[in-house]
Amino acid sequence: MPARAFVPQEQLEVEPDTFEAVSQEETAIMPYLPEVEEIGENPAIPEKLLRARFAKLEKSIPLTYHKSSHEFVEYFIYKKAHFTRMVMERMPLYFPMFEKALQKHGLPTELKYLSMIESGLNPTIISHARAGGLWQFMPATGREFGLYQDKYVDERFEPAKATEAACLYLKQLYNIFGDWELALASYNTGPGNVKRAMRRSRGTTFWTIYNVLPRETRSYVPQYVAMNYMMNYGADHGIYPENTEFPVPHDTIHVNGYIDLLSFCQQSGMNFEEIRKLNPQITKTSLPEQTRDFILKVPSVQYTYFVSNRDTIMSACTRKNGLLPAVMLARADSTGTDSLGRAATAFPYASVASADVDEEEDEPSAVSRTRKSSHTVRRGETLMSISRKYHVTVSELKKWNHLRRSSINRGQRLVLWKEVKVAEPRTRVASAEPEKPKVATISHNRHTKKRYHTVQKGDTLWIISQRYGLEIGQLKKKNRIRGNSIKPGQRLIISS
Repeated sequence: MPARAFVPQEQLEVEPDTFEAVSQEETAIMPYLPEVEEIGENPAIPEKLLRARFAKLEKSIPLTYHKSSHEFVEYFIYKKAHFTRMVMERMPLYFPMFEKALQKHGLPTELKYLSMIESGLNPTIISHARAGGLWQFMPATGREFGLYQDKYVDERFEPAKATEAACLYLKQLYNIFGDWELALASYNTGPGNVKRAMRRSRGTTFWTIYNVLPRETRSYVPQYVAMNYMMNYGADHGIYPENTEFPVPHDTIHVNGYIDLLSFCQQSGMNFEEIRKLNPQITKTSLPEQTRDFILKVPSVQYTYFVSNRDTIMSACTRKNGLLPAVMLARADSTGTDSLGRAATAFPYASVASADVDEEEDEPSAVSRTRKSSHTVRRGETLMSISRKYHVTVSELKKWNHLRRSSINRGQRLVLWKEVKVAEPRTRVASAEPEKPKVATISHNRHTKKRYHTVQKGDTLWIISQRYGLEIGQLKKKNRIRGNSIKPGQRLIISS
């Protein structure tokens, strides 16, 4: 049976005030293209040559020669040369970031080629199954790994954050299987499908379960092998980048509150398409009133003009229905200086705000209590699925139950420790003042007051830590959180 390649993905559907979809010519390869022609008895590229080159390229991840990987090499050379050339041209945009993130997590650097198969290095692409971004996260999986999504912002499209999430996911998959080929297959079809294929075939490697895997997953690892080859030997076959793309030098503005990006570009002389490319996670042409600490990237070449005319520009693009928003802050990059080396300052007309609640609110305090519970393993459950159910980590489950391996049996009883909040009423006289809103301006009284964040639906410790510039460990320590579980409505101390 010949291998199958990927079809072009559809683009993000847009509403009238959303960013315009990119052209179909720039789509990636996704499952279900017409079948790749089988290599005949006399392939264009000798098998001996490919075997030798695969062996030279192989590092941490096996580059196994297989009839399917041979087919995809020839497919990328003779049928999809334009796609191969396109991803070569986009390599400088993303590969330095990929390599840095992979190295940080102790992962093989050759995993950088995986995004080419997933998205064609297009950060805003969406598949027919609604997976999106450079690393093609499904919405739920993206949220699980800290990628925030709402009507205006989708962090699956933000290259750096999506890459960080992909590293975490790939590391998790490798820890499950201990085999990179199986980890890659499970990135495509999910660890559950790979485990079912292993049970059905009684195989323990990708190639021993190959015939019982979903058809598109059979093609996935061979495509990865072929893309690795093309990025290293493409020039030998007459394929090389012609119009290489490079990152646009940029500065950043921190935005709190409503901003019309079309008006912002018109007033500042910036190109809207450049703003869009620099900020692919923005799915509309504006950001809403509730925006907090959004880092907007802007081209450095226009930043000087923006700094000189910032009051006029921001006044025009932050009006809604003719009125200035109640909260708006824009400032230079968090390094404290702009591209000209000047200190960052807040706009004079803007008030500083954050999702804080004054300590003096009259409501009961919450005290952490750790309680023991148990779970009886059901058919088909794994440590991974149980950890997700109870919002704990696999390593915690192993530690609590003295497990050395990841295998568990049906009917086995597992111990769990969960942190719960117990309300303790305060003995203060209730204030006669009206109740304060959940989002309030920071007070600057002589008495230092604690800052709180009320957990919203979809929040994770990672999202909250990024919002306030904290380490996750710091956040957990301040709030005496042992695991990673938080619930909507829970109040977390941000600073004290």
